[in-house]
Order: sequence, then C-alpha cells, then structure tokens
Amino acid sequence: MLLWNSFLIAFSALLPLINPLGSALVFLGLVGEAPPAVYRSLARKIAINNIIFLAVFELLGSAILNFFGISLPIVQVSGGIVIAAIGWSVLNEKSAAASMNSKQDEIQIGADRSMRDLEQKAFYPFTFPVTSGPGTLVVMLTLSARFSSGVFAQSLLGHAGLFCAVLVLSALVYFCYSYARKITTAISPSTAHGILRVVAFILLCIGVQIAWNGFSVLLASVLKR
Repeated sequence: MLLWNSFLIAFSALLPLINPLGSALVFLGLVGEAPPAVYRSLARKIAINNIIFLAVFELLGSAILNFFGISLPIVQVSGGIVIAAIGWSVLNEKSAAASMNSKQDEIQIGADRSMRDLEQKAFYPFTFPVTSGPGTLVVMLTLSARFSSGVFAQSLLGHAGLFCAVLVLSALVYFCYSYARKITTAISPSTAHGILRVVAFILLCIGVQIAWNGFSVLLASVLKR
C-alpha cells in the first residue's frame, strides 16, 4: 500500500513537469524533419538518460540536504510551496502552447540536423532541460527528502515508488518522443492541455499538503518552547 501511495504521489507531482506530450511537441520542433528511426533512437537515449539522471538525484537528495544542514521540515515547506506554485501556474496558463513555449525558450539548437549532432544533444538539451527541467529536480529533492524520513522499510518502499514513477514517466517520454509526429496529429494541443490542467490541480493539492506537513512540524517545535 505504501509503495502504491508513494508511486501515485510521485507520478502526480512529476507528470505536469516532465509533461511527455508537451515535451514531445518541443522535441519535434527542435529535431525537425527526420526519419522515424532517428526519432526512436533519440527517444531511447533520452529515456535512459532521464532514468539515470533522476535516479542519481534521488539517491543524492538526502546527502545534499545533510551537507548543507537543511532539515526535512524546511524542505517540505519550501518544496511544497514550489510544487504548489508550479501547479497554480499550469492551471492559469492561457493557451495550450504556453507550457511548450516556456520549455522551448530555454534552449535553441542550430541548423545542423545531422544524426551525430543530435545524438550529442541527447542529454543536454533534450534530457535537461527539455524533458526534466529545474522544476523536476526540485520535486525530486522534495519527495526524496520526504520518503527518507521514517523507518528503513517505509523509506525503502517510498523510494521504490518514486523510482517506479520515474520509470513509467520515462517510458511515456520514449513513446511520445518516438511517435511525436503521429501523436501531434492525433491529439490536439487543447485536449492535452485540458488533461494537464486536471493533473495540475492535483499537483497544487499535493504541494499544499507537503508544505503543511513541514509547517506543522515547525509550528509544534516552536509551541513546545
């Protein structure tokens, strides 16, 4: 049950940020005209890079907090506010292309479209920041810190759920990137954005809940004095 709950929390929090459908539109625009084999090859490399990238960040999240002397409640309050703010911003986007444009503005690629040149960009910018940007890293750090609390068995299940969410989302990234051209013709941007708004509301609620969990601990420590 804990594994399933942690998976749902992580999946709901990361889905609007990684946004496989929206990122596929950006990916399609950056790659340009290319054979289907090129899309599949790049999609496979990006999905693998995304798993490794986020897994390393998950494992090092607690170490980073310990190194800087940051407590878990502080991370929960700060991370919860950031997550809620991201969810709120997605809810208030005016157009279906807004999320795509925000990602596309982060990086520009030159005119060279050779396969070798594209493969060299599999990690940067296709994995970071197009697929997993700074917001994704903040959420990973917050969830990693949250799941690291408690007994070892609960922490292990929490991190397992988080990693499973990363695997599922990376698989969705592979599928959406591999068939980006077909998907963009089958699903309208407005429909994809409507679905994203529902997920964004859930993300807003998750952020408020995480922030409240941290704030309640801090408040209790102050009242005990």
